[in-house]
Amino acid sequence: MGGGESPARVGLPHRVQAIVATGNARFDRLDAVRAVAIVWMVVFHIGFDLHHFDLLEPGPTGDPLRRMQRVCIVSLFLLCAGIGQAVALEHRQSWSRFWHRWAQIAGCALLVSAGSAWMFPRSWIHFGVLHGIAVMLVASRLAAPLRAWLWPLGAVTILLPRVVQLPFFDHAALDWIGLVTHKPRTQDYVPVLPWLGIMLWGLASGQWLLQHRPALLTAPLPEALRLLAALGRRSLSVYMLHQPLLIGAIMGGRALQWW
Repeated sequence: MGGGESPARVGLPHRVQAIVATGNARFDRLDAVRAVAIVWMVVFHIGFDLHHFDLLEPGPTGDPLRRMQRVCIVSLFLLCAGIGQAVALEHRQSWSRFWHRWAQIAGCALLVSAGSAWMFPRSWIHFGVLHGIAVMLVASRLAAPLRAWLWPLGAVTILLPRVVQLPFFDHAALDWIGLVTHKPRTQDYVPVLPWLGIMLWGLASGQWLLQHRPALLTAPLPEALRLLAALGRRSLSVYMLHQPLLIGAIMGGRALQWW
């Protein structure tokens, strides 16, 4: 085939081909959706931190609203990550560039573990959202050629932990897989199963959109929403900084007897 375009890429709409050709793999609309997840997460953590420092009355144990919010926030992050992988692959992202970004995420995951071990030594984060994303990004990139098969594969990974729960996977070295009989004691837990299914569905959605409805990703944002896109492009930085800043502000306010 001597250096020609792959059949899949030849079939891409002209707008997407132009973006790939110019090297611009950022879609403002996708970044804006990612920013919504970031803002929602920050608001969610404000409530968590106020509860932790006894500045707000805690809700009932196992509060279904908080639990549902967490599921929605994590799902939105993973859907965006999956769509982002589809965009990156159409952009012909090399493995070396992939590993460069992956190393940033994995390094931040280690920092989260270290920081949580200092604040919550009995329930530190050993496999939270960034740990999960690091593993799932590799899995989704390898699975990307399956294309239409990503939908049923995603469904299987979502449903599997509901029917397979074995004490063998309760060990701390294996609970990241997700086939546990009970949730480990930790401040954040995003195992590969079932959450990989959400990222695979995001990947499949991104592939379908790029092929059939590219305008939903590539159309420009209204001026009023451009700030959201800018925030979404810095989602990892916001993720890493927001909790230290929030906790520092609360502790500083206490030290100054503001509350």
